[in-house]
Amino acid sequence: MAFLTYFPRQRQLEDFVQRLGLESAVFGQLRWELLDLALVHSTVSATHNYEHLEFVGDAVIRMAVAEYLFQRHPDWSVGEYSALRSVLVSDRILAQLADFYNFDRYLLVSESARSDHAGRESRLAESFEAVLAALYLSTHSLQFIHPWLDPHLEELIRTIQSDPARLNYKAALQEWTQAHYKALPEYRVNEVAGKSESDRFVAQVWFMGKQLGCGTGRSIKAAEQAAAQVAFLALPENP
Repeated sequence: MAFLTYFPRQRQLEDFVQRLGLESAVFGQLRWELLDLALVHSTVSATHNYEHLEFVGDAVIRMAVAEYLFQRHPDWSVGEYSALRSVLVSDRILAQLADFYNFDRYLLVSESARSDHAGRESRLAESFEAVLAALYLSTHSLQFIHPWLDPHLEELIRTIQSDPARLNYKAALQEWTQAHYKALPEYRVNEVAGKSESDRFVAQVWFMGKQLGCGTGRSIKAAEQAAAQVAFLALPENP
C-alpha cells in the first residue's frame, strides 16, 4: 500500500505545498510520493527517507542560486557569485528557510531524533534540499522553486552585502581549490603578542606550496576568513 493512500498525510502535504506559495492548480504536476519522501527522516524508516533526494537537492539548490544570481545580477563577478553562493547554500541558511516554512510541522522524525537539538539544523537543511529535489523532479525544471525561493535570496543577499563579514570566503576558496585541483588549502595561524585585540591573530593561507593570502583577526576563525578573502579575491577566473 502506497504511503500516500493515508489521506491525512496527503492533506498535510497539500497544506505544506500551499505554505510554499504554490497554488492548488499545480497539484496534478507534483510527484507526491517524492514530496512525502523528502519529509521523512531516516529514524522513521531506514528505506523510506529523504537521503537520496537530499543528494539531488544539493545540486538543485546550487543551480537555483546560480541561476538567480546570473539573471538578477549579471554584472557581478564570478568571484562574487561563488562567495555569495557559499553562504546561501550553507546549512545555517537552509535551516533558517526551513524554519520560515515550519518544516518541523511536516517532517516525520523519531522522538529520540527530535530531542537531539544539536542535530536540528542539519535535519532541516537536509530536508529542505530533499524538498527542492522533489519539486525539481516533478517537472525537471525550477518552475516550482523560483517563485517562493527568489524573494528569500534577494533579502539574504541584501543582508550579506550590508555586512560583508557574513561572506564565507573560506568555503568559497575551498570550493575553488577542490574544483580545479582536487586539493584543500592550508591555514597557518599565529598569535601575536602586543597587537590590538582586532589584530590578535595572523593567518596565512597556503596552497600547493604558495602563500595565497594573509589576514588578521580577533579570533583564529576571523583571521582565517580574512586570509581566505585576500586569497579568493586574487584568484584567476580561469586557472
